[in-house]
Amino acid sequence: MSAVTDQRPPVGARAPALGTPATMRGLFRRVFLVNVAVLLASSALLVFSPVTVSAPIVAAEVAVLGLGLLTALVLNALLLRASLRPLDGLTALMERVDLLRPGERLPAAGTGDVAHLLRTFNGMLDRLEAERGASAARALAAQEGERQRIARELHDEIGQSLTAVLLALKRAADTAPEPLRTDLGMVTETVRASLDEVRQVARRLRPGVLDDLGLVSAIDALAADVTEASGVPVTVEVDPLLPGLGAEAELVVYRIAQESLTNVARHAGAQAVDLSLRHADAAVVLTVTDDGRGIGDGVEGAGIRGMRERALLVGAELAVGPHPDGGTEVRLRVPVREGGGDDR
Repeated sequence: MSAVTDQRPPVGARAPALGTPATMRGLFRRVFLVNVAVLLASSALLVFSPVTVSAPIVAAEVAVLGLGLLTALVLNALLLRASLRPLDGLTALMERVDLLRPGERLPAAGTGDVAHLLRTFNGMLDRLEAERGASAARALAAQEGERQRIARELHDEIGQSLTAVLLALKRAADTAPEPLRTDLGMVTETVRASLDEVRQVARRLRPGVLDDLGLVSAIDALAADVTEASGVPVTVEVDPLLPGLGAEAELVVYRIAQESLTNVARHAGAQAVDLSLRHADAAVVLTVTDDGRGIGDGVEGAGIRGMRERALLVGAELAVGPHPDGGTEVRLRVPVREGGGDDR
């Protein structure tokens, strides 16, 4: 957090803009000097060459002057194009830049005005990505805290109340006459189903098994819940030598797996899902593939962009796209920190 704070300008100071007067004056000087060079070269050619203009002018002289003018225009265009070519790349980057896909920068070699402009823009992207990451981390931490609070209240308060109701109904059913006992039995089953739903909601909000038994057990439980709720079988394959990632990274992996499976159940129309956790190239790789209708070329929704924000928190790489065999593939690559370590 302190690194982000240190990069911010002092209160009341104006951050350097892409169109500051100094930058624009420098660019103007560069263009002006290019034109001066072309005009001086043209003038020197006219002064020191044997070319003259008669009165009235003859056709050969018109051809020579036209050739000289064309040469000056071509040289001017080439020099200006070479000077301003980096601005095309800057425009293209400004149109496609996405803070959820960080790291894309423009090369800014040299000491000219355009190079200074590119370095200023790259620095602005650095600050924006750092501040976006910090704000996303705060927002997601608050979200997880709220989820944990709601899950605890569902389990401790509503869950206990429904359990007390179940016990009371059982006692009433034991002493009730036969016709009423049947009705009480139906009510008991309804309350029991409601209690199960409350527990499932609490488990989705804050997976206690992740804290108690670890990532692999939490993924297995998540897959079983999704299969039971949606009817779509989820096959889980886990590397037996999976290294520890730490509590924050494991929560990111779990949430992205949860969002991926939820998207499959709601939107994909899939018949089967494969989920794998593997250790490869100093990273843990989560892959979720389905055989559904595919993701298409539309704009990414809030769910996928939320997954990208979570991935940025732990320096992970997230790719979401069509699978070669049809359907959709979600691939998350989480680098393993040196020493592995568990920060629970």
